[in-house]
Amino acid sequence: MTKPVLAVSDLTVAIRGQTVVDGVSLHVDEGEILSVVGESGCGKSMTAFAIMGLLPRVAKVEGGRVMLGDTDLRAITEEQRRRLRGEELAMIFQEPVASLNPLMPIGRQIEETLIVHRGVSAEKAKSAAIAMLEEVGIPEPQMRYRQHPFELSGGMCQRAMIAMALICRPKLLIADEPTTALDVTIQAQILELMKRLREETGTAILLITHDMGVVADMADRVAVMYSGRIIEQAPVEAIFARQEHPYTRLLLSTIPRLDGRPKTILPVIEGTVPDIGDWPVGCRFNPRCPLVSHICRARQPDLAPRADLGSAACWHRDRVEELA
Repeated sequence: MTKPVLAVSDLTVAIRGQTVVDGVSLHVDEGEILSVVGESGCGKSMTAFAIMGLLPRVAKVEGGRVMLGDTDLRAITEEQRRRLRGEELAMIFQEPVASLNPLMPIGRQIEETLIVHRGVSAEKAKSAAIAMLEEVGIPEPQMRYRQHPFELSGGMCQRAMIAMALICRPKLLIADEPTTALDVTIQAQILELMKRLREETGTAILLITHDMGVVADMADRVAVMYSGRIIEQAPVEAIFARQEHPYTRLLLSTIPRLDGRPKTILPVIEGTVPDIGDWPVGCRFNPRCPLVSHICRARQPDLAPRADLGSAACWHRDRVEELA
């Protein structure tokens, strides 16, 4: 059995003493796409920032291990981690305009990765950057190469960020809502590019998204997060066929259906994700759960194996199919 490209064990992150990521464990194998799904505020992005070593100053990793192959990312220096970022692990951020240098042309920012990490000459790096801009669907790449972020649309800035992340063909790519700012045509091109990268280089991809259509098209496995914890995970076909946590079931029920009745109100999950530091006792989904019982309010369930190489944390997993 080969070693995973990424192995996260019992990761715990806190902000000013309040836990935001609570004992998260996951792994991504070579050439695999693991999709992490859940509502905003569930800890998905904070998990990604912890893996990358890019947590805000107010946040701190309080426990757990993060292994990139044989490298313990928590045990190395910041300088060593900086050398890995861009070459062996890369990230596509949600807010591209905030992540790009407003004073440097787009092309220079993309080629810098090759020059710093691969020692490529400036001339070859420029050619590679222009080719990468074209590959991610930016029109007139030679002109865009010379432009600054404020001269591009939000969608173009996102594609430039994707070009920057992919140009070194990293071992691990973390994509945090990578297609949020893009129209459906460009979204399809970017997702196809990521799949091609996976097939050609074996890059492992950790895909954070709320779009279950993207999950169905892209993912090999799915991990569902709620209130800082992973509450269910399974191969993608298995989790669409059968859910063993009410939150997963309700999350999938909110997807609009082509065969649904016209002009009907779309299903929603009642309530909101609890605030950090205000997590309920027991199962954290219990205030919103249609199957809630006394034990749900008293004790937090552990992840228990499913029959299909997955796991779920629910006291009433055998009743989830009762939900519409």
